[in-house]
Amino acid sequence: MARRRLRSSTVVLGGMGVLAATITSCGSDPDRRCVDPVTREKLPSYECEESGSGSGSSGAGTVRGVYYYGGRVNDGKVEDGSFDKKAVDSGGFGCSGSGGG
Repeated sequence: MARRRLRSSTVVLGGMGVLAATITSCGSDPDRRCVDPVTREKLPSYECEESGSGSGSSGAGTVRGVYYYGGRVNDGKVEDGSFDKKAVDSGGFGCSGSGGG
């Protein structure tokens, strides 16, 4: 009688899980939240989106908030992140930073 070997399939499935985690974390952007730059209060996302892109807009394209990357929200205010996307480490396992410019 031949014995069944399950170890090789377990290793393959485990390896596939690690590979999937690496691929999904590599190149992913950090969390982005719309916040008031002065008070650091979390705002609705539409407060960070311009409604008018023309150079001659009369205030219609004005935004109140800016994007804050990473960190967390505590009592309605953001902390432990940055307004600079590049300052927040979003690289996953095995990822290398890209130097572009």
